[in-house]
Amino acid sequence: MRFSLNSRYSANFGDIHCADLNEIPAETIPSFDLLCGGFPCQPFSIAGVSKKQSLGRKHGFDDEKQGNLFFEILRIIDYHQPKVIFLENVKNLKSHDKGNTWKVIKSKLSQRGYNIFSQIIDGKYYLPQHRERIFIICFNQSYFPDLDFSFPNPPQKRLYELQDIFEENVDNKYTLSDKLWSYLQQHKENSKAKGNGFGYGIIDHKSEYTRTLSARYYKDGSEILVEQSNKNPRRLTPRECAKLQGFPDDFIIPVSDNQAYKQFGNSVIVPLINDIITQIKLTVDQYNTKYYLKSATPN
Repeated sequence: MRFSLNSRYSANFGDIHCADLNEIPAETIPSFDLLCGGFPCQPFSIAGVSKKQSLGRKHGFDDEKQGNLFFEILRIIDYHQPKVIFLENVKNLKSHDKGNTWKVIKSKLSQRGYNIFSQIIDGKYYLPQHRERIFIICFNQSYFPDLDFSFPNPPQKRLYELQDIFEENVDNKYTLSDKLWSYLQQHKENSKAKGNGFGYGIIDHKSEYTRTLSARYYKDGSEILVEQSNKNPRRLTPRECAKLQGFPDDFIIPVSDNQAYKQFGNSVIVPLINDIITQIKLTVDQYNTKYYLKSATPN
């Protein structure tokens, strides 16, 4: 997984250092102003918590393998004291453990001298995918003591619609086998009988947007299946997944289909992130201009 992820980044952006965050000494990281990242969402997501509970496993911060990576981010923050922090996670982060998880996160960041702004935004306003995520922006009070931040308004129109993501002449290997299609239909019927909504999701030419693309998409594609005439439905192709997340058409995908599905499922809505980053830069520039003019004005 680590090698393939590094391959994808290298193919598009050149050589980078890729390693386990737990193994990176903070002092070896070059100085920086903006920390941008996200700690694993599975310990906090609705589906992830449900699965871990059913298996008798710990979730949230008690998940030693994934949940504690937030504290590794704090370790980097403690050493470098970045001016701005930009974090992303699942919507359920705020409600996980009756809100206690969110209280811990806010408290840890506030104790380090950061003003915190957060908002849950649905990616469907940018691209045809229902993808609600929480975005957390923090400003170091040592540099921005009274800065106020507002998240950008979503565009009035999506960058493109669902029908625009589909490739032509899709290989038959993406069409579900009779066995898998029968299993998914039966699973949905069983879930319906139990009174829950678990089961596959299917899109057609009338659909406005898809369900959330997840890292488990490689398993059966069940959350987003594409209807086909006189055939079983099919998975999205890796290129269609890239498009659904907002990656450009010339983005190189040098890994296997399964790895691509995992990586795009774990990714973010690119134009939404770009909008937030642009808003951060605009806010900081305006603050610095205001501060400079104020300090330059004679008493």
